[in-house]
Amino acid sequence: MDKELKNKNFIDAVKNACSGIFYAFKTQINIKIQLVVAVLVLILGLYFKISKIELLFVIGAIFLVIITETINTAIETCVDLVTNKYNIKAKIAKDVAAGAVLLSAINAVIIGIIIFGDKILNIFS
Repeated sequence: MDKELKNKNFIDAVKNACSGIFYAFKTQINIKIQLVVAVLVLILGLYFKISKIELLFVIGAIFLVIITETINTAIETCVDLVTNKYNIKAKIAKDVAAGAVLLSAINAVIIGIIIFGDKILNIFS
């Protein structure tokens, strides 16, 4: 018999959610790269002693990028489950999901420039 797809309780829901997160981290190179960048940015934040508010924006941007990447992975997996042939609607679904990741990454870069830009420039002046 197939494994139940519905969670029996909250603990099962959390376990399944964690399983999904681990799958994405294990299989998606972009998430690994984003994690490395996130750690470097957080180290940079410690070095420059950014404020708590700035840190909240940085953490929010990091999570937004990783969240959109995991949603992108879910959408791509669902599309691949439905069809392995070229289909314009499948392409649109994948492209829009990837676009969401790109938008969140642009958001993160803008936040990084606003928070770290002047601090980095001060080093070179």
